[in-house]
Amino acid sequence: MVSLDESVIARLKKGKNHFEVFVDPEGAFALKRGEKVNIEDIIAVESIFYDAHQGEQAAESDFVNIFNTNDVLEIAEQIILHGELQLTKEQRKRILEEKTRQVITFIAQNGINPQTKAPHPPSRIEKAMEEAKFHIDPLKSVDDQVNAVMKAIRPIIPIRFEEVDIAVRIPGEFAAKAYGDISKFATLVKNEWQNDGSWVAVVKMPAGLQNDFYGLVNHLTKGDAETKLL
Repeated sequence: MVSLDESVIARLKKGKNHFEVFVDPEGAFALKRGEKVNIEDIIAVESIFYDAHQGEQAAESDFVNIFNTNDVLEIAEQIILHGELQLTKEQRKRILEEKTRQVITFIAQNGINPQTKAPHPPSRIEKAMEEAKFHIDPLKSVDDQVNAVMKAIRPIIPIRFEEVDIAVRIPGEFAAKAYGDISKFATLVKNEWQNDGSWVAVVKMPAGLQNDFYGLVNHLTKGDAETKLL
């Protein structure tokens, strides 16, 4: 059980009532993200409140009617999962920075400039978000926010999500190792071993990963490979 001094409040509104519980901020946020957490370890007080700051405990009859149980731990879990969590200032800042980085990375890896067919660097995407005044929500998932970010930045930079096919030929001396690493990096559309021991393939990947793919191929073959964007 977490110390009350280190706890924050999780709150869920049901009908006319607010139900609140004191929780560990890190553990509660981990639970909201879908991680496996022992609810007993993140509750500061095994009580359900109408107003936690005032110490006004909820009537058992009220939360039984709402949650169909009088199990405080089960109710606390539902409040955390479906309610609002008061993050600390430091926690909110850290989570916001992490979530922003994740959104930018996802867009950079999957998006391209449709005019040039080249990926946008993360710095360009970040600058477009700043110009669009788009604010990441630290409590929403990356998937929930990517489409909203794309809609916000399209008037500023040309961008869309797209996959590309790239043909690659690996010389025989590098082929065996390259096959394994390239198979992990991209989806093999076609692949064939040649009589001279070389390996040729067509691979599919998010458009934003093109430069990373070329870098991988050059590293695996010491620059002795052929690639072609199809």
